[in-house]
Amino acid sequence: MNDLDKFYADSFKGLKAGQITKGTVMLVNKDGVIVDVGSKSEGFIPIGELVEDEQVSPGDEIEVFVERLSDANGFVKLSRQKAEGVKTWDMIEEFFNKSQSVDGKITGKVKGGMTVNIGGINAFLPGSQIDLKAPKNTDSLIGQTYTFRILNLTHKGSNVIVSRRVLLEEERGKLREKTLLGLNEGAILEGVVKNLTDYGVFIDLGGIDGLLHISDMSWGRISHPGELFSIGDKVEVIVLTYNSETQKVTLGYKQKKPDPWTTVEEKYPLGKKVEGKVINTTDYGLFIELEEGVEGLIHVTEIDWVEKSIKPSKYFSIGDRVEAAILKLSKDDKKISLSIKQLKPNPWETIKDKYTVGQRISGIVKSFADFGAFVSLDEGVDALLHISDISWVKRVRHPSDILKKGQEIEVVVLNIEPEKERISVGLKDLTPDPWIDEIPGKYSLGDTVEGKIISIADFGLFVELENGVEGLLHISEIEKKPDEKLDELFKVGDDMTARIINVNPEERKIDLSLRTMIG
Repeated sequence: MNDLDKFYADSFKGLKAGQITKGTVMLVNKDGVIVDVGSKSEGFIPIGELVEDEQVSPGDEIEVFVERLSDANGFVKLSRQKAEGVKTWDMIEEFFNKSQSVDGKITGKVKGGMTVNIGGINAFLPGSQIDLKAPKNTDSLIGQTYTFRILNLTHKGSNVIVSRRVLLEEERGKLREKTLLGLNEGAILEGVVKNLTDYGVFIDLGGIDGLLHISDMSWGRISHPGELFSIGDKVEVIVLTYNSETQKVTLGYKQKKPDPWTTVEEKYPLGKKVEGKVINTTDYGLFIELEEGVEGLIHVTEIDWVEKSIKPSKYFSIGDRVEAAILKLSKDDKKISLSIKQLKPNPWETIKDKYTVGQRISGIVKSFADFGAFVSLDEGVDALLHISDISWVKRVRHPSDILKKGQEIEVVVLNIEPEKERISVGLKDLTPDPWIDEIPGKYSLGDTVEGKIISIADFGLFVELENGVEGLLHISEIEKKPDEKLDELFKVGDDMTARIINVNPEERKIDLSLRTMIG
């Protein structure tokens, strides 16, 4: 041993570059930390070689890495970062060899994956190893600490590859084995809603997924699974079927409760007054939910005694509460007929007692149809004034030619049918029938009469005589050339003189002629 070797051996007492040793902090300043490592020369840790965010004070015992035995100032050059790095790397190697898990913090994103800090050593987390299913957004993972499995090491200090997915798969496998032990038909299990579709939801039962079809969610009516469930919801379900070969599981939710239709006959006897919620409106009626899974229909004809052409959506909205009476019930068909009007007095019972055939009554013209007018009576009941009952003598083409909406008129009751909810009235019956006494005595065969053309048809002219009496001037009783048309020879409103060639009270007809001779 030469003198220099002897000097180093005496001064550093067994310290070697590249080793980890313990020391005691002597002094801390802005440039670094002076450490007593048991040699004649103190050790120095530059400020940049401290562990991030580490706080040390004089008297603390710490582990350091010996980088060099003597620097330009005579200090042993030390590093805290490398000491921790060597320890961490040894730990990583040990965990890798034993297939043990290690905690790490995700620090950022790189091409193909993310970086993970494990005790100061950066590891690579491939995108395919982040989760069981590749996450759409990885930004939220940065800064989070997870447990990883080390997949591969190359050489010290670089290329550490880790996986989180492997651990999740192992955990899912253990859960799957446990779940399969209790996966029997009829078993009640708790799961987590994993995915929603239009036809149902997939539920993670613990390592194995089951399908809860929309038809098995509620005894009531739902249009989409999202009305009841959201992704991430914890839900208790019952196993309906399980195929051990395909490992397909179908689940039920509504089956946890009994079918409400089993007790409807006892709960809803005929005539009972009930309250429910409008869940749908159609042109033919309202669907009412009486309880979950039990619905009834109020047909449009059962809404009001008087109004027969009600548009339900005009008067009711989804969510409205309504009262009704039970009309019919079929447990087997799962159908209930309801009525709103049955809870109100029947105005037709009043009509039957109040009016008699031949009685004169007053009403308001409410609406028109091609076949007549509807006249509203005091009770809110509409009477029909048929177009044939408006006038004895006039040919009425449309009731609006004679009447106006809102007009108050006097009419005569012609017929009452309470059981059919019908009452008919006449306007012409206010006066005697002129075809019985007046017209036969006033108009005779061969009489010359004056009148006014009120309409022109292909077969002839209609001529109004006195007091609205009409006569027909047939085309055969008009002298004209073959190629001449009636509307070219005559105009509505023209006055004319004609001769009566026929009076028929039974058929209520007067025939006229323009010919000079009666055949």
